[in-house]
Amino acid sequence: MTHVEKELDVTSCSRGLWLVKIPKYMREKWAECGGCDAGKLKIAKVPGKIPTVTFASSEQLLEDGKIAHEHKFILHSVKEMTLGVFSQTVSAANPDAVVPETEKLLMEGQVIQKFECQPVVDKNYLDQKRAAVLKAAQPNRKAEFIDRPVHVYRPISHHKHTIDSELKKKAEGKKARDDKDKVMEMLYAAFEKHQYYNIKDLQKITKQPIMHLKEILKEVCDYNVKNPHKNMWELKPEYRHYKSEEAVVDDPPSD
Repeated sequence: MTHVEKELDVTSCSRGLWLVKIPKYMREKWAECGGCDAGKLKIAKVPGKIPTVTFASSEQLLEDGKIAHEHKFILHSVKEMTLGVFSQTVSAANPDAVVPETEKLLMEGQVIQKFECQPVVDKNYLDQKRAAVLKAAQPNRKAEFIDRPVHVYRPISHHKHTIDSELKKKAEGKKARDDKDKVMEMLYAAFEKHQYYNIKDLQKITKQPIMHLKEILKEVCDYNVKNPHKNMWELKPEYRHYKSEEAVVDDPPSD
């Protein structure tokens, strides 16, 4: 893979820039205003104090009354941060096109001040917040009065998944509790074939409700909580009747 180096234009690297976080509604209004003036920035310098920075929105943005008239800039420290602004031009013919590798990168400057833009409480701001609260309180669905029957929509009382579930229950039938001795006989017969079972397999064999089966298992079986037979049931030692697997060795012939 070939590596293509890009040149970084640092002609403007010494230029100081402000990084300002603005509310979402301001961003939307600025995008709507097009090429008109968004407002005016005022900087009041007082000797020995941090300058006071305010932003007054233009009259064109205030026409619909959905934005505060004035905003104040809250200063945040950037002493322990190094922030820069970089840019790269994109072809006007195709804004979504990938920028060619030969394109130069530009450093527009470094951030020397970081601000957060907050609205100054006034009538416009209160009206805006009231409208936002009322909009959020509106329900997504509303009941409407209908003066004539609607033939387009027909409610369905039995859905497919409900019908399938009912048919399955009827096919399986309600699991009735068998006599305890009968269940134990089925368990003993099962454990003669295998030493370990999980609860699902035993339920299939006995066809008993899970709670009833567990009550009987606790009397005659042990539940393994450790490997290699974790979560498996086996008969208690006093109920086991496994064949002995001891090897039989013939006595050596006598001389």
